[in-house]
Amino acid sequence: MHLENQEKYTLGIEEEFMIIDPVTRELQSHIQTIFEEGKLLLKENFKPEMHASVIETGTNICKNIQEARREVTNLRTALAILSDQHGLRIAAAGTHPFSHWRDQKITDHPRYVEIVKEMQETARANLIFGMHVHVGIANREIGIHIMNAARYFLPHIFALSTNSPFWLGRDTGFKSYRVKVFDKFPRTGIPDFFSSLAEYDNFINLLIKTNCIDNAKKIWWDIRAHPFFNTLEFRICDVQMRVDETIALAALIQAVVVKLHKLIQQNLGFRIYDRALMMENKWRASRYGISGKLIDFGKQAEVPFTELAKELLEFIDDVVDELGSREEINYIFRMMEQGTGADRQIKTFYENGENYKKLVDYIVEETYEGLDYKPTNIKPKPKIKTKAKPNSKTLKPTKSK
Repeated sequence: MHLENQEKYTLGIEEEFMIIDPVTRELQSHIQTIFEEGKLLLKENFKPEMHASVIETGTNICKNIQEARREVTNLRTALAILSDQHGLRIAAAGTHPFSHWRDQKITDHPRYVEIVKEMQETARANLIFGMHVHVGIANREIGIHIMNAARYFLPHIFALSTNSPFWLGRDTGFKSYRVKVFDKFPRTGIPDFFSSLAEYDNFINLLIKTNCIDNAKKIWWDIRAHPFFNTLEFRICDVQMRVDETIALAALIQAVVVKLHKLIQQNLGFRIYDRALMMENKWRASRYGISGKLIDFGKQAEVPFTELAKELLEFIDDVVDELGSREEINYIFRMMEQGTGADRQIKTFYENGENYKKLVDYIVEETYEGLDYKPTNIKPKPKIKTKAKPNSKTLKPTKSK
């Protein structure tokens, strides 16, 4: 398969970050402070989230993984600079280790007001941070069939992304507690099998007709055919501490999509398993991350995650070089050696005498890893009445070439 004659398989990456007070290490509801300046420079690349202590970055459409790396790095750098100018920090983990959701303000936006009105406490408590990866698929019919098969690999990808072991000042025992918080929402988790695009669209239209949802964006599955773009959107991952981890997972997701598409083009297929079985693996991934076992449904046996991960990397190997992502895929091996974000958080926490503030410092330090910018060692600035104009030469990230 020659990619230049096939799909573009473009990439888009969204990351949700915590806004941190570097003194207390708690979450700070300062999204408007940062967002008002950031949107002047980065327009649609910065977005507020439901909680005012969360900010989301989103890349432009990227033609390959190298361009995606530049965009992710530039957006993190711009956000770090903006935050620093207000005496704040950004941090990337699926949950804050100890801040409580009830202390956080809800962003004043009609969409979020509506969600809170409908979801009540489940929405207020949904203080979590994820990463979404879009892979371009021009033919939506084919996209549905790829989605059906890709569901099998969601727990494998998820296990590698686990980065939220702490919640409300407790070690939860899970490698990703973020998904347990999100499970309280409707229309989450691994979706059912859809035999065709028509069946998928009919399902969505029925939900709209019966006032379950007003549009398909209120379907929050771990993978979905995006309602407005010709992409498959993978939504299962915790946000990653390091840029390298974000890019490695994006490369893996892209390669899985391309490999499954290649099988379809060769009149081959990937065996479809029941959703209930895949949910068993998702639960194991949430609980144990990469240190546990997943079920190999073909063998009908438990298998150490590392063995299944190597099998997955072998499965996609024939498309990696054509995608130009060999270096990024190889980083998956390093992630398995050094541990996921959750593994490293737990190790840091107990090595520092169960000190939550030092843990947050570690998460912040890891979030800035790979950036050319490091925060200044200053205390938060006092509030002032006049708002300084942003310095575009300082804040604006370089454009990807």
